[in-house]
Amino acid sequence: MSYNIAVAGKGGTGKTSLTGLLIDNLLKENKKPILVVDADANANINEVLGVDVEATIGQIREEANMTEKRGDSFPGGMTKAQFLQWKLNSIIVEGEGYDLLVMGRSEGEGCYCFVNGILREQVQKISSHYNYVITDNEAGMEHLSRKTSKHIDTLLLVSDCSRRSIQAVARIRDLADELNLSVGSVYLIVNKAPDGELNDGIKEEIKRHDLNLLGVVPLDELIYEYDSNGIPLVNLPKESKSRMAMEKIIAKLELK
Repeated sequence: MSYNIAVAGKGGTGKTSLTGLLIDNLLKENKKPILVVDADANANINEVLGVDVEATIGQIREEANMTEKRGDSFPGGMTKAQFLQWKLNSIIVEGEGYDLLVMGRSEGEGCYCFVNGILREQVQKISSHYNYVITDNEAGMEHLSRKTSKHIDTLLLVSDCSRRSIQAVARIRDLADELNLSVGSVYLIVNKAPDGELNDGIKEEIKRHDLNLLGVVPLDELIYEYDSNGIPLVNLPKESKSRMAMEKIIAKLELK
């Protein structure tokens, strides 16, 4: 059975950056193979990992819809469902020790939930082949409400040092409870903390919402520098503030 880790939080908190460092740490600890799921419509975890993505689930959904609208036949006499499955298997990006599946945005007409449904089914079909499944969720609560993951062993809530962001992750935690999602442990990671410290106001907000603080990641100037120059964040040096902080945080999870 694979171990499922979902990462969620408000946009702009550095959620995807920390997800990339989490993946890189697990790979360095030889905890592979890993299935990485980019469930954000604004997909960019591939940039953090330094790999190219040729197609997304959203794009192949549009390809299937256009073929159907034109009245064309699918290749080899396949049905639409068979065509989607065939294309899904072809768009998995193979990295070193991990595979990446990207949801992407659906540009055409129709419910966005359909793309989410395809993603959910595909992940459930192939997840047993991996030791870990790590999902970078859409900013906010959309994918939790759509139940992309059947079971989440660990839900990591990423916030920055603002009260609004703390409140946002508390709502995500509460939504998981309201939907009766199968979730094991729920932890908070506060990112972009000046000098790696939280002020009393943020500490009080965390306490007020009864959030389980796993760790704090300092504001890291190197992340801005790497992002600005298009350098994958997995290339951050081992002495970088964010990498050292994430190593300590991941060690607390005691992942096998």
